[in-house]
Amino acid sequence: MFLHVLGLVALWFIYRWYKETKRVSNQGDKHVYITGCDSGFGNLLARHLDKLGFHVIAGCYTEKGEDELKKTCSDRLTAVHLDVSDSDSVAKATALIKTVVGEKGEPLFI
Repeated sequence: MFLHVLGLVALWFIYRWYKETKRVSNQGDKHVYITGCDSGFGNLLARHLDKLGFHVIAGCYTEKGEDELKKTCSDRLTAVHLDVSDSDSVAKATALIKTVVGEKGEPLFI
């Protein structure tokens, strides 16, 4: 009985390892644009994807949020001021994204 349980636990660990393996190739060539990165889920996602090697463009509503992300992340992360209710702010963010991404393709919007 003990060997059956041990075998199931080993299979579970192998399954988890397989599930955690990299599924996106060339992460250093990928750009991800995330809004709402001042706090919460957006902030956590931006930091996590930066650690995985993605180029992250993080839209923050406050300068404090931008500064905190810049301090804790690598130079692959670009923080931009973004107020989604202001069309001028959205246009500026769009121009920055086009500048950062360039001819490398379209960014992945989350």
